[in-house]
Order: sequence, then structure tokens, then C-alpha cells
Amino acid sequence: MLTFEQWATRWQIPPQALAELRQMYATAGLEGLDTRDPLNSEARVQSEMRLSAAGKNVILFRNNVGALLDKRGVPVRYGLLNDSKAVNERIKSADLVGIRRRLIVPADVGTIIGQFCSREVKHRGWKPGEDKQREGAQMEWASLVNSHGGDAKITADPQDL
Repeated sequence: MLTFEQWATRWQIPPQALAELRQMYATAGLEGLDTRDPLNSEARVQSEMRLSAAGKNVILFRNNVGALLDKRGVPVRYGLLNDSKAVNERIKSADLVGIRRRLIVPADVGTIIGQFCSREVKHRGWKPGEDKQREGAQMEWASLVNSHGGDAKITADPQDL
């Protein structure tokens, strides 16, 4: 069975046309959004992004980050890059992490690798600067991932894979 991208390549449909089609269907009827509406929430955007990813050779997993007390009252930290409160304040891993299938070219033609990808998901209508300290720590994570060949973004668009 062909993936959507393979089918489009076979029929020589330009990537720009596919991107426009996805954007048209992803944003239809979303003009004048009320960001307080549950349909525009971060959780909703995350769910839509995970569904969109499945059709684009990307698998995304929820990366919950926090700390809880165990039965003895000892704090247990969980989530990526959450070794301590100080570390978590400086650099915050993204909401979603996963793997993207990538075809390597030209030296390794035909070889498929898994590229680490990460998406910090925001509610629909989000604009950068709503929480500068938190976003700065999230950008540190994205910069770290991207500097090592991964693919990390902060986005409110479920199609932004």
C-alpha cells in the first residue's frame, strides 16, 4: 500500500500543492477562533497533530514532564530532561516526541533512518511571547534537538510536521 506522499510522487503532484491541500482542509472554518473553546485547546491540537503524523511517516508520543511524591514522600521526576527543578526551569522538553522515517540521499540511497522529532504544542491562536520564560526554556530544547540533526518546533498547527 502506498503512502499519500508516494502516491503524490507517482502522479508528480508538487509538494507545494500537497501542502496547500493539507492547509485548506486543516484550517477550513477556523477563522475568528475563540481560543477558550475546547476545540481550540492545546490538548485538541495535540490530538490532531498525532493523527496527522500517522499519515506522514511520523510517530509521536506524549512526553509528560513533572514530579510526584512516592509512597515514602520522596520526589520522583519524570519526562525527558527533567533531572532536577533547576534543569527543568532552564530547558523544557516538548509535549510530543517521536520518530520520523527519513530516506537518506545521495550516499546512502535507499537507507531509511529514524529521525528524532519533537513538537511543543500550543493552543490554536497562540502567538509567541505569551510566556517568555517558559517559551525560552522550550526554545532551548528545540535548539538542542535541531543542533544534533533532529527536527523540533514550537507550533499551534496540527499539520506542522
